[in-house]
Amino acid sequence: MPKVGMQPIRRQQLIDATLSTVNELGFADASIQQIAQRAGVSTGIISHYFGGKNGLIEATMRYLLQQLGESVRDLKSEVGHSPEDRLMAIVKANFATPQTNQAAMKVWLAFWAISLHQPDLHRLQQVNHCRLHSNLKHEFLKLLSPLKAEQAAQGLAALIDGFWLRGALTRSEIDTDLSIHLCHAFIQQQLTQ
Repeated sequence: MPKVGMQPIRRQQLIDATLSTVNELGFADASIQQIAQRAGVSTGIISHYFGGKNGLIEATMRYLLQQLGESVRDLKSEVGHSPEDRLMAIVKANFATPQTNQAAMKVWLAFWAISLHQPDLHRLQQVNHCRLHSNLKHEFLKLLSPLKAEQAAQGLAALIDGFWLRGALTRSEIDTDLSIHLCHAFIQQQLTQ
């Protein structure tokens, strides 16, 4: 019989083991057995808590998305009400270490690829996409017309995703400072037109 209160601990162990295994082996070669072994649990625990590998990947993505959301909230709470500052908080959160370490980046890439074929994961990706777009557009609308705010939000989201994707596909560390700087330049350009 499992100990009371162990479920959150076991779930987090498995999420951490998933990040580690996918980082080292890639998604395709990361088996349930390898993930369970790294977490120090039986493979049956994965099925019990997550229903299998796809459920574990979904939980891992939810964890990364939760970290991203918390980072956005924290950084926005540290700035005033200036749309530029709030937009920069969103940008910085997307390039924060929990989102750009090698393990997280590899899991994000795997997630994007498999979300094209898995309805539950695709829905989760759409939630993430819509949340980013909505947050950006909300801030741009404070200073721009609806059409310009929409275009600016689309452009900034594309920059964030593009810099992030290019960084993820290189063998070296992502240059977050340059990515943040170029996103800031784009924001300033949009707000001064």
